[in-house]
Amino acid sequence: MAPLIDATRRLRGLNVLPVLLVEDKDSLRTMLRLALEAQGHGVVEARDESEALQAMRQNRPGVVLTDLKLPDGDGFGVLRAAKELDPAVQVVVMTAYGSIQDAVAAMKEGAMDFLAKPVDPEHLLLMVERALAQRRLFAENTLLKEELAERRGAPRIIGEDHSLRMVLQHLHRAAATDATVLLEGESGTGKELFARTLHALSPRQDGPFVAINCAAIPETLLETELFGHEKGAFTGATARKPGRFEVAKWVGGGREAKNGRRVEDH
Repeated sequence: MAPLIDATRRLRGLNVLPVLLVEDKDSLRTMLRLALEAQGHGVVEARDESEALQAMRQNRPGVVLTDLKLPDGDGFGVLRAAKELDPAVQVVVMTAYGSIQDAVAAMKEGAMDFLAKPVDPEHLLLMVERALAQRRLFAENTLLKEELAERRGAPRIIGEDHSLRMVLQHLHRAAATDATVLLEGESGTGKELFARTLHALSPRQDGPFVAINCAAIPETLLETELFGHEKGAFTGATARKPGRFEVAKWVGGGREAKNGRRVEDH
């Protein structure tokens, strides 16, 4: 039951995430804040990009609502910083009528949507609710993938630290691709733990996970261990031997597996 309780607690935590409101005009910012608070949303305010960056580090927002034109920096900088700190955060940009092209450009960079000024409070509230719903859907999808990976034998990574949650989000994004992943870290920090989780979350989870500790293999045998050899390649090579890379790629129906520890501990 513990994973279910943990998942429920994490989903409930999304309900209390504040809205970060980035707007330099005091009157408009106050009006928007009051409208949001009247609907029960917590609001953190910022007047420019630097204040927004500080607010994002101190308060984990569920939604970022930012003007594109700011006196210090701009909404593009807020958007990029928000996505770097938390790829799941939903960002809505506000723009004047003549800057719709900028709003479209912001959406191409990851903004969920845009609001044209003058802002209609009712439209704003609907947009924020939709953003929070998408944020919750993203979290539910992540939790379901983690639960499925655990059932398939993946190690459970426990922790609520923001940096750890960010690593796990990147892990989920990488698992769905065919990209090569390099995990770096000091000895004992759990690189193989993350590698096994990455494999379990990927479409190749039914294939083999081949781990190799390079430090435990003599240098003279490392090349053969990794890449294999053909029969007669050297004295004593009485049969063909596939290397670990070949085993990882072709065993299990020809599907390529994620490889862990193959480049660490040189």
